[in-house]
Amino acid sequence: MSRLAIARATYVAGAGISFLLSVYLWFTGSKEQGLYVGLWVPSILSFGTLMLGGRDE
Repeated sequence: MSRLAIARATYVAGAGISFLLSVYLWFTGSKEQGLYVGLWVPSILSFGTLMLGGRDE
């Protein structure tokens, strides 16, 4: 597995974990915290795109 593929998987996994944590917080009654953590998802994906943009395998 190349370094680029590992980096992509890391950003996607981070966003996925953030999403799952957001859903967990929302349904356990911490709605404000769930919304806050949910805002991390597009930020993580955008940061990953910024850092890996223009690189090919």
